[in-house]
Amino acid sequence: MSRIGKKPIQIPSGVTVSLDGSQITVKGPKGTLVKELHPDMVISVDEGTILAERPSDSKKHKSLHGLTRTLINNMVVGVTQGYEKTLELSGVGYRASMSGNKLVLNLGFSKPCEIVPPEGIQVEVPQPNRVVVRGIDKVVVGQVAADIRRLRPPEPYRGTGVRYAGEVIRRKVVKGA
Repeated sequence: MSRIGKKPIQIPSGVTVSLDGSQITVKGPKGTLVKELHPDMVISVDEGTILAERPSDSKKHKSLHGLTRTLINNMVVGVTQGYEKTLELSGVGYRASMSGNKLVLNLGFSKPCEIVPPEGIQVEVPQPNRVVVRGIDKVVVGQVAADIRRLRPPEPYRGTGVRYAGEVIRRKVVKGA
């Protein structure tokens, strides 16, 4: 039995969960998420809990069991608390700013990089060297943060670039000098 898959998911107050075949809809105070789950998995919703069950002990169903439960749990957490990723810019002249709904990044290139966040994602710049990405869908928040980081990943010799808050960069020794 999957240790993660067999745990029931508690539905907080203010959250409604509805099933339509293999499609699950979770509505909460922050918004609504809809996801198509694997049709083999059996999802049951009863008095404040969601339970994911697998039809057999085949390898495919075992691997889908924990995944399905985690996806549903991420949806419930997203519509109640939301998700957030913080990025730090380090380098001479590296800074971020907002221009309308676009994120403008000066990362040492000849032109500034402009990013338009997708629907449902909020981007904030509390400081010129810090970017905060917020949203209710964990996957989309992580993807937008990864796309921003991919513009100028941190390099190991000087440590400059865009990195996640709290990310440790393994530094290399510069030869010569």
